[in-house]
Amino acid sequence: MRTEAEFTDLYESHFSELAAQVCAYLGDATEAQDLVQEAFLRAWQRWDKVGGYEEPVAWVRRVAWNLATSRHRRNQVARRFLQKSQAPEAAPAASPDHVALVAALKQVPAKRRQALVMHYMADMTISAIAKETGAREGTVKSWLHRGRKELAAILTDPNDTAVLRTAPKAAAARAAETDPDTMPIRIRRAVTGAPRVPRAANRRASVKEDRS
Repeated sequence: MRTEAEFTDLYESHFSELAAQVCAYLGDATEAQDLVQEAFLRAWQRWDKVGGYEEPVAWVRRVAWNLATSRHRRNQVARRFLQKSQAPEAAPAASPDHVALVAALKQVPAKRRQALVMHYMADMTISAIAKETGAREGTVKSWLHRGRKELAAILTDPNDTAVLRTAPKAAAARAAETDPDTMPIRIRRAVTGAPRVPRAANRRASVKEDRS
């Protein structure tokens, strides 16, 4: 069996030439590099066996060419389809609110971000999200509850009193009727100097927050 150092030497010695060959066939340098990298990855995954071949590079070359041939055939099918189809209408530019929302969502932990997108953008019910993610419905509610609070904190602008509405009307109506913790996201930005109203001491959150 050959060593990891020998695999590294094989990669460094032959990657460029194989990529150039595949590029000449496909006409796309980036795509060619991706396919050759995939071929080397498969060789590494089977290095116990491939490393014992007399010419491991021949195995990598064959895999790279097989991948390139398959990609070329798929590209040809796609080109024929596109030639017969009308070009789609240009997508409208994203609104400033949408851009801000996407940027804010990146700062929310993955599980809560996924729940927010599924519920408010994909219009999925809490039970559907629970089934999709494998979580309990109570956990999904907690993700939504905490995610809304985090978004509110991120999107609050003390110099603006605009309201950001992100939920589709159907999701908004359903949420308002089912659970106050999954109501549509309406983030009212604070006014500078406005007094804050403390929450009553005996008031409890309606959803038990998870620690995820």
